[in-house]
Parts: sequence; structure tokens; C-alpha cells
Amino acid sequence: MHLSFGHLYTQYYRRSLRFVKSYIRDEMAAEDIVSETMIRLWNTLEKETVAHPQALLLSMLKHAALNYLKHQNVRREAMENISALMTDDLKYRIDTLEACNPEEIYSTEITQIVAHTLSSLPRRTRRIFELKRYDALTVKEIADSLSLKPKTIEYHLAKAIKKLRAALKDYLPLF
Repeated sequence: MHLSFGHLYTQYYRRSLRFVKSYIRDEMAAEDIVSETMIRLWNTLEKETVAHPQALLLSMLKHAALNYLKHQNVRREAMENISALMTDDLKYRIDTLEACNPEEIYSTEITQIVAHTLSSLPRRTRRIFELKRYDALTVKEIADSLSLKPKTIEYHLAKAIKKLRAALKDYLPLF
């Protein structure tokens, strides 16, 4: 039995499309599957005699739709795996960043820089800074204890702070 492609298309296309769409649920994909399958059926009918072309068409549609759905399932599983890996990676990065304590990481380094910078200051400037910062004395108390004017104490403190700021410029954003 020899059918023209137009006759084959007219006779089977609508039913085939409804059948495939009922499983695929994607209009364009279903249309592609039906069109490609009908071309394959027509090529088969051109080469050999088929007693029941409708049964062959249904079988071909079934296999094409199954292949499509299996491929979609593999794709979905791959996307889920990728998504799970991305979620795990993101969680790991969040956890590590939350656990990161820049003050801990740099405290030893900062302490060394402060000690080195203070040791490079003139003896009087260093002593005034230490009395202010470590002994928590006021400017007036330091001035009285060293027999200096408060303005002199403020000058030495400003000098020490300026040196420390310069030495710690890379670390200041952390604070």
C-alpha cells in the first residue's frame, strides 16, 4: 500500500499530535516528534510494504515520546545534581565566611606592627602614648606627671597616632 506524504499527513497528524501531547505536555516538542516520526514512517513506507501503517506509526510515536521523556528525566536529574552541588558549595562558602574572624587572623600581625611602630617612636612620644592608651591616664594627668604642658602631650599623641595609622593603613578597614 503506497501513500503520498500529504495523504499520510492528513490522515494521521492530528491524532498523532493529540497522542504525543498527552504524554509530552509541550506543544512544540510534541509537534517536532510527530513531524519527524511521520517523515520516518513515510521513508519506511517508501522502502517496504507495511500492512498496518497506523500501528507502526503508533509504535514509532511511542518510542520517540519515550526517548524524549527519558532524555528530559536525565536532564532534570542532572540539573538537580548540579543544583545540589551548587547549594552545598554556597552553604560551605557561607559557613566559612561566617566562621572567619579577621581580628583573630590578623591580631598577631597587628600586635607586631604596633610594637614595631611604637619602638620606632622617640622615647618621650612612646612613653606618652603608652600612658594614655595602656594606663588610661588623661592628658592633664600625663602632663602633670611628666611636668609638660597639655598641648605638648597632645602633640606627642597626635604624632604617635599618625605613625600608627600609617603603619596599620591596610588593616584599618577591618575595624
